[in-house]
Amino acid sequence: MTAITPHRSKGRPRTFDRAQALHSALEVFWKRGYEPATMGELCSAMGINPPSLYAAFGNKASLFMEAVEHYETTYWAAPWRLLDEEPDLRVAVGRFMTEAAAVLTSLDAPCGCMVVLGTANVSPEAQDVHEALRALREVSRTNFRKRFERALDAGDLPLGTDVATLASTFNTLLQGLSVQARDGAARAELERIAESSLALLPHAGSGAPADGRGRP
Repeated sequence: MTAITPHRSKGRPRTFDRAQALHSALEVFWKRGYEPATMGELCSAMGINPPSLYAAFGNKASLFMEAVEHYETTYWAAPWRLLDEEPDLRVAVGRFMTEAAAVLTSLDAPCGCMVVLGTANVSPEAQDVHEALRALREVSRTNFRKRFERALDAGDLPLGTDVATLASTFNTLLQGLSVQARDGAARAELERIAESSLALLPHAGSGAPADGRGRP
C-alpha cells in the first residue's frame, strides 16, 4: 500500500499496547509535524524507550507510516465501506461526506486528515514518506472512481458522465474539508458543505457531456 517497507519487529515479545502507542505517536506527528518530531518526543508520548521503539518500528519513517495506516484503519475504513456498500449513489455519497465531516472534526482524531496534511513542506530527505502519502491520497480518488463507475453501469449516472473528473472533484472536495477542519471549521459547517456536494452528482437522464470512460 505504501512505498515504505513495513518493519517486522524481532527479539522479545512487546510489553506495550501497539495500537495505543501508534495513537500516541500520531498525536505527536500531528502537533509537531513529521520532520520536527524528535525520537525523544515520540518515545515519551508512547511510553517506551528508544531501543524498544527501534525494535518494534524500525525508524521514524516506518513509525510514521504505520501510525498513518492506523489512523486510516481506525477512522476511515467504515466511511469508505459505507460508500462502497450502500446501493443508492446519492445516499452513499451524502452519508460518506457527512461521516467525513465527523471524522475530520472529531476530538479523538487529528483535526484534519493525516494523509492530506501529514507531510506538508517536507525536505528532499523525507521524500519517501511524501511519496507514500501521495499513493494513499490516490487510493481515495480510486475509491470514488470505482463507486462512480458502478453507478454509471447501474444507470444511476447519465450515460456520458466523466467519472474520472467526477472522482477527482470529490477527492479535491474531501481534501478541502480537511484543510477547513485544520483551520477550525465546525462540524456543522463541514456538514453543510457535504450536503451541498450532492449537487455535483448529475442525475440519470440529464445527459452529461460524453468523455472518458462514460462515452456512449
